[in-house]
Amino acid sequence: MGTSEPAHPSHGHASSSPTAAASSAAERPAERPPVNLWTSNEHAQDYLGRADSILHRGEGESVLLELIPRTAGRILDLGTGDGRLLALVKTELARAEMAGNGHPQIEAVAIDFSPAMLEAAHKRFTHDSSVKVLAHNLDDALPAIGKFDAVISSFAIHHLVHERKRALYAEIYGLLSAGGVFCNLEHVASPTEPLHEDFLHAIGYTVETEDPSNKLLDVETQLRWLRDIGFVDVDCHWKWRELALLAGVRAAA
Repeated sequence: MGTSEPAHPSHGHASSSPTAAASSAAERPAERPPVNLWTSNEHAQDYLGRADSILHRGEGESVLLELIPRTAGRILDLGTGDGRLLALVKTELARAEMAGNGHPQIEAVAIDFSPAMLEAAHKRFTHDSSVKVLAHNLDDALPAIGKFDAVISSFAIHHLVHERKRALYAEIYGLLSAGGVFCNLEHVASPTEPLHEDFLHAIGYTVETEDPSNKLLDVETQLRWLRDIGFVDVDCHWKWRELALLAGVRAAA
């Protein structure tokens, strides 16, 4: 779950009046004060040590793989961590290519800002010249890195403040080719505090021990943002408690 936290104001759709802005703000859950532990090597290593055992993670990843176009030639992974999700996507696309219905040459860009995560990603892809690993903090606007057929992310964007989440979604839309898909396997907010506590207990945490870097937001708000930005076929394709797969497509020209 490695990316970043607060920063820039949204450059997506702004509220048209002070009243609308106040109403919009009232609808969203209160954010945590800006905290980011992901620069800590210890924090990142702790996550990497348990990443493969996150309950039901494989279910969400399997559904995500179904949504990736088999003809995708360029993939962007935001908050790549050790590259786990990107490796799964590349393996799935390689199968499609072997079956004769995939892209002959797949390129990928993997972004993270945690030194420990970047080291792990470099290690995973050290012999894979098709993957470029970039150091970049998602608090900052995405660099000019071309167009992509799919943008993926796994348990990363929830570390950003809400305004930056929305701005990032708009940037992702701008990077997608026509027909390209954005798939975000994400940690989202529960609708009630008891449900949040139940989720924490299910994964072995409490309110006192949960990651203070988390800035959770409900599914409905994020789906609405994606639609407002211009994504089509927007949906929550899978959900278990606070883990959810949100996706949308940039319409074909």
